[in-house]
Amino acid sequence: MKRFLDFLLSLFIFIISVPLTVTVGLLVKVKLGSPIIFKQKRPGLYGKPFYLYKFRTMTDQVGKDGKLLPDHQRLTPFGKFIRKYSLDELPQLINVIKGDISLVGPRPLLMEYLPLYTKEQARRHDVKPGITGWAQVNGRNAISWEDKFKFDVWYVEHQNLLIDLKILYLTFKKVLKSEGIEHKDHVSMPIFKGSINTHEKHSG
Repeated sequence: MKRFLDFLLSLFIFIISVPLTVTVGLLVKVKLGSPIIFKQKRPGLYGKPFYLYKFRTMTDQVGKDGKLLPDHQRLTPFGKFIRKYSLDELPQLINVIKGDISLVGPRPLLMEYLPLYTKEQARRHDVKPGITGWAQVNGRNAISWEDKFKFDVWYVEHQNLLIDLKILYLTFKKVLKSEGIEHKDHVSMPIFKGSINTHEKHSG
């Protein structure tokens, strides 16, 4: 049932948002150049990898060492704007239509995080990842990694249609208010280095 509703709703949103998607894509082309789509391998259900699509929000500026500059230096005012209203995530509707992700579920993070999760945190992969989730409507990037994962696991244990509808409604409100986009001194979230190491460090 969830897959059926995901497909119908995401296809409907995709169709009615075509003019907006094309406009944002053209602006990305003008402001940031090609490619306009940022594609990255992410873990899906049970950690199976897939390619996530988003509109590009950063430049490819590199430092004297030839390495990419930090995110906050590559994120342009235009990039900040489309992130503020989650317009960069419009291409993810294609991921939902394809069945890679759901509209609602734990956000798909980086592949290199997989071995860093505790056994409990890894349960977030027992369901399909989503464009939005319980962690996103309870703080988004303004909360710690540990709190994010607790919200993700709570969703895994309690997911149902009513909760999904509630999350979609709360997401719409969050996007309008552009809440929780940044995390303190970072443009999104700091790199996750693992809760186990953190706990060992504190206990030692």
